[in-house]
Amino acid sequence: LNLNDDYEIQKSWDEIIEVLSENEENTISYLENCNKEDLYWISEVFEDLAESLQSKVLINCLRKLDKKYPDLEMTNDIDITESYIE
Repeated sequence: LNLNDDYEIQKSWDEIIEVLSENEENTISYLENCNKEDLYWISEVFEDLAESLQSKVLINCLRKLDKKYPDLEMTNDIDITESYIE
């Protein structure tokens, strides 16, 4: 991707959200097993993913991953993400 092309980045994020929103169980499993770098990039779409899945299980998974990788500093992002759950 051309990182200077906002449209292409948004398109990629939309595709990631679509795939991760298909099946909550598979998404949780993927997140629990993805590497630190992938988790860092996916954290960019936590809010959209939470809005789509409407899952406390997702939030619990993210909190566990936050403890596993504290240097990613995801706590604030997860707090915001949780607000997307109705």
